[in-house]
Amino acid sequence: MRQDKRINVRLLDVFIAVVQHQGYAGAQQELNLTTSAISNYMSELEAYVGFVLCQRGRSGFSLTEKGQQFFHQSIKLLDEMDQLERHAEALKGDIGGTFCIAVLDATVMDKSLSLHEIIRKFSEKFPAVHLNLQIRSPYEQVQGILNNQIDLAIGNYPSSVNNVIEEKLYREQHWLYCSHLHPLFEENYISVEQATKCGLVTRSYWNTSDLRKRGFGHSTATVESMEAQLTLILSGKYVGYLPEHYAKSFVKEDRLRPILPSEFGYQAPFSMICRRGRSRELFIQTMRELLSQQTAKSAK
Repeated sequence: MRQDKRINVRLLDVFIAVVQHQGYAGAQQELNLTTSAISNYMSELEAYVGFVLCQRGRSGFSLTEKGQQFFHQSIKLLDEMDQLERHAEALKGDIGGTFCIAVLDATVMDKSLSLHEIIRKFSEKFPAVHLNLQIRSPYEQVQGILNNQIDLAIGNYPSSVNNVIEEKLYREQHWLYCSHLHPLFEENYISVEQATKCGLVTRSYWNTSDLRKRGFGHSTATVESMEAQLTLILSGKYVGYLPEHYAKSFVKEDRLRPILPSEFGYQAPFSMICRRGRSRELFIQTMRELLSQQTAKSAK
């Protein structure tokens, strides 16, 4: 490897994107480059390191053994550089910068989280920080964490992910609801069979196994947000799961009714996640502490 010149970080960005997208074509959109430009970057990087990083052909994209090792070191290096930049921002007289948090929708009324209180305390500690709060699905949250586009996320994650640290916070109660316009609303006795034969609206990121866990074979409508799900349930044509805190006011108004709570109720574990290697960064560490304190306080 040449010792008279430092490696161009842009080459590493291109290499990582190519690996994550398993080829040049998939990385085009993220990098905003043509495949020929990406090929030139990769050739320059391989010339610099002195060995072949990846194989491309009819059998598909794959890393060489050395390319695999170099990929992991590249990720580690860029993570450390990102962390150095954030620490430099924190060392300024005015601790500024941007901090991005992602949450699931319909969290504003969740007293177990009280996100508004956490944000108030965070902003008092760092008044010069530009806060970016996003509503994202679990999949989008994880991808944003891995791409360093999201600093910390709060949600329900069905499985663990490499390079992501997950810390449990609390459990969110869900019930199966129908509206006052639905045929089951006035029924004194509802059987499991009656409930599972109803049209079901669910979230787009649920899969077949999620439905089967709840006793349903399939859904008849999908939505991207809790508000859209509530709208379809209120139409009287669908039943669907909602968080208890979100449905509470509609239940009080006799516009929603939980169906067979002993059969269909479940608790969704909520966690906060951040990228491995970044958990001790000032903003992330502070937010983690505030979240832990607030959710522990709410659980009492």
